[in-house]
Amino acid sequence: MKIGVSTVFNSNSTNVAEIAQKAEEVGFDSFWLPEHPVIPVHTTSRYGGTPDGSIPPFMADMGDPFIGLAMASATTTRIKLGTSICLVPEHSPLVQAKQIAALDHHSGGRFIFGIGAGWLREETEIMGGDFDHRWTQTREAIEVMKALWTQDEAEHHGAYYDFPAIKVFPKPAQKPHPPVFLGGNARNVFRRVVAYGDGWMPVRVSPEEVQAARATLDELADSAGRDPKSIQICVYGVSDRDTVRRMEDAGATMAVAGLGSVSGEEADGALEKLAEAVLG
Repeated sequence: MKIGVSTVFNSNSTNVAEIAQKAEEVGFDSFWLPEHPVIPVHTTSRYGGTPDGSIPPFMADMGDPFIGLAMASATTTRIKLGTSICLVPEHSPLVQAKQIAALDHHSGGRFIFGIGAGWLREETEIMGGDFDHRWTQTREAIEVMKALWTQDEAEHHGAYYDFPAIKVFPKPAQKPHPPVFLGGNARNVFRRVVAYGDGWMPVRVSPEEVQAARATLDELADSAGRDPKSIQICVYGVSDRDTVRRMEDAGATMAVAGLGSVSGEEADGALEKLAEAVLG
C-alpha cells in the first residue's frame, strides 16, 4: 500500500521544502498539508478531535497549503503532493483552478486534491461560504474547476458561480485532471465520492469501518457504471505498520501518517522514526 506523510506548514516550519525532500528520500509516497485560512476568536463550533471540542492553537498558525506544496515541488521529483484537506467553499473556484493547474503542471502531474466542506461554521461564513449548504456549494465548485481544467473555453451558470466563457491556462499535467479525494464521514459522503470524486479520505476510522465503506463504495460504483477500482480509500492518521496492514486488508489503497509540526532540527530524525514505524 502507498503510504504518505502529513505535516503542518506554519511559522515554525519554514523548511517545508526540506521536510518534503527528506520524506521522499526515506520512502514516503505522498506529502500532505492541511489548511485553515482563518480561525475566529469567538466561536460556538466544536472540534471533533479534542475531548472538550476546543480548537487546537496550531490551527491558527497554518500556512497556505498551496504555497507549501509549491515549495515542496521544487525540492522533490517523485513524491505526490496533496491537500489534507482544502476547504473548498472558502475559495473562489476560478482562482483555485488556476493555482492547482499550475502546481500540477509544474510538478509534473503530482497533485492530489483532498477536499472538504469544513466543520467550523464561523470560519466558512467569514470566508464567504454557505455553511448550511456547504456540500452543495463544494460540488458546484468542483464542477467549475473540472470544466476549467479540461476545456479551452468554459462557462458556468449555477447557484453559486456564474460567469461567461473564459480561458484559464495552464492545464493540469494529469488527464483529465488531478484526482479529487473527499474527506470526512458525512452522511452522503460515499454517494458524493462516486458522483464526482476519485477517492475517500477518512480520519479516525477503524479497519471495520473501512471494510464496510469499501463494500458500499463498490456497490454504489457498480450501480453508477463506474469501475470500483477507480475509487481509492486513503486512510488518514496511521501510526504503525500493524494498523497499515489491517487497513490494507480492509480495502484501503493508501494511508497517511501524521508528522505534526516539526522544526528544522527535529525534522530529519522525526521522519526517519516515522518511516521506520509505518513503512517497515
